[in-house]
Amino acid sequence: MKEDQDPQLPSFDFKSFMVDKVNAVNQALDSAVPLRDPVKIHEAMRYSLLAGGKRVRPVLCLAACDLVGGKESMVMPAACALEMIHTMSLVHDDLPCMDNDDLRRGKPTNHKVYGEDIAVLAGDALLAFSFEHIAVSTVGVTPDRIVRAIGELAKSIGAEGLAAGQVVDITSEGLTNVGLDHLEFIHVHKTAPLLEAAAVLGAILGGGHDEDVEKLRKFARNIGLLFQVVDDILDVTKSSKELGKTAGKDLVADKVTYPKLMGINKSKEFAEKLKSDALELLQGFDPEKSTPLIALANYIAYRQN
Repeated sequence: MKEDQDPQLPSFDFKSFMVDKVNAVNQALDSAVPLRDPVKIHEAMRYSLLAGGKRVRPVLCLAACDLVGGKESMVMPAACALEMIHTMSLVHDDLPCMDNDDLRRGKPTNHKVYGEDIAVLAGDALLAFSFEHIAVSTVGVTPDRIVRAIGELAKSIGAEGLAAGQVVDITSEGLTNVGLDHLEFIHVHKTAPLLEAAAVLGAILGGGHDEDVEKLRKFARNIGLLFQVVDDILDVTKSSKELGKTAGKDLVADKVTYPKLMGINKSKEFAEKLKSDALELLQGFDPEKSTPLIALANYIAYRQN
């Protein structure tokens, strides 16, 4: 199956859903980070933040909130915060001291436009503001849930989350004895945490019960790993033009990837299993409200860039 939509969901227009949600997120991001003094850093922040992108994390956050009965307005600041942090990670990831990339979302990377010093500071500012934005702009949610959400988000990107995955990824380059468990550790900590945080924040801020929060945590962990497996496959099967970023860079950097360890076909089978496991966790929720999450899992599984 190569379409974004599940054959069991004929009445759900996923593309329209994504366009509506992405537009809402983009408007909220534009309002949250206006161009103001000092102009240079806000310009650099906006350059990467508003450069497009799939907005998978904020959309997942909005959909999780809706699934547990919350309103979009309750979770939009958190959805924006997730995209700010994701953007920060891309800006820093692209730096010469990290992945040394010149292209991101089809445009020159932040440091290529503003210099390395401003790119580092723009990423730092986005990270700091993401927490401020949740704390100051979240409405209609009890303080205890806001504090809990901030704690979850901080943990997902720190030394036990995103940063841990990045470090192990960097130190694994060129190693020949890396196995699947090691690779899974990298991605459960590097790619999955923000997707996991997106679902968990949506459920917490939307008023979900602890059981709902944990089901959505596991769902997101599966699609987070799925996202990376598909990313690895695309890196070796698509061109830079198709991807909007440098293709084949994992091979050049001698990075450990799923296709390198399992081959393309086994990687595709693993992706299919992760998707099935994720969808199983949505059983028991309102079928209509879980439809966007099912479609999102399919989108991640079958995306072409």
